[in-house]
Order: sequence, then structure tokens, then C-alpha cells
Amino acid sequence: MESNNKKHFNAVVIVEGRDDTKRLKQFFPGIETIETNGSEVSQETLAEIKKLADAREIIVFTDPDYNGERIRRLVTEVVPTAKQAFITRKEGEPTKRGNSLGVEHASKAAIERALRDLHEIQPQSTDITREKYIALGLGMGPNARKLREKVGIELGIGYGNAKQFLRRLEMFGITYAQLEEAVNHVK
Repeated sequence: MESNNKKHFNAVVIVEGRDDTKRLKQFFPGIETIETNGSEVSQETLAEIKKLADAREIIVFTDPDYNGERIRRLVTEVVPTAKQAFITRKEGEPTKRGNSLGVEHASKAAIERALRDLHEIQPQSTDITREKYIALGLGMGPNARKLREKVGIELGIGYGNAKQFLRRLEMFGITYAQLEEAVNHVK
């Protein structure tokens, strides 16, 4: 994969910070990133990303946590065509106590999979209703969080709380049949 590094990564990858950039460059030395420097993404950074999107593909690759989701949403608002890369919460767990969840802790295999399995926002609507979502056990209940996490891994769209996860299913145009199949597969 490294020999095709420039070809594979014509895109610019949006990450949260320098540790994420360092981790990506360990495996893909020619990869280009823009660091948002945390969840308070400046207007200047968003303008830079928007301008870059005219000439280059944009990939959003943020941590699987609340701040990562906030950054993903802000970037996607200015560049709706940005592709989305996800790691699971487990893949982002730190090896040392006290460190936070993040891309900088992911293995080479997890990063390669995330950058290979990109998702695009689909303008189509979905047939998933809130009622169907809840009936599948994803909205409420003692096991809903774990089920969303497993289904997110199965569909390759990452984890989200009940509201975020439903929004993500809609955003990627996932159908009820696909969702039901994923839920049945992970149960």
C-alpha cells in the first residue's frame, strides 16, 4: 500500500491533532492532513478545507467520541461531499491509562480498513422511522448502546448515541432492510 501512497491518498485527511497526523504518517508517509486542533474548529480552518475541496477529495477521520462527531458535523456542513472514515471505540482505546480515545491509538490494520472503507453522505431519504429504530432495540433499553456499537461496526459507520446513530443511518442512506439484517447478524 505504501508504494501507491501518493495515488491512494490524493485526498486530504481531516484529523483532530498532531498525534493523529503522526500516527497516519507512520504508515503512510506521503499522506496529507489538516489538523482541526480539537473540537473548536476555527472558521479559518473550515474555509481552508472548503477551498481545498474544490481541487482535492476530503476525508474526515476523527476520534470515535463526542468531539470527533462535532468536528465531523462541522466539516461536513462546509463540504457535504467529504468522505467519512471511522474506527470503532475499541480500535481507538489508548494503551496507557489516562490517555483519551483516539485515532492516534489505532493499529495499522484499523487505519487501513477505515481509509479503505469510506462512506459518502447519500442525498436520498431512508425508510427507517423512529418507531422501527426503537423496535429494533437501538433507541432505548439496557442493551441499546452495546447494540448500536455492534451494528455500527457491522455497517462500518462507527458509534453514536441514539440520536446521532439514527441521524448517521439517514445520512448514509442505509435502508431499513440493511439495518434489520445488521441487527440480526450481530445478535
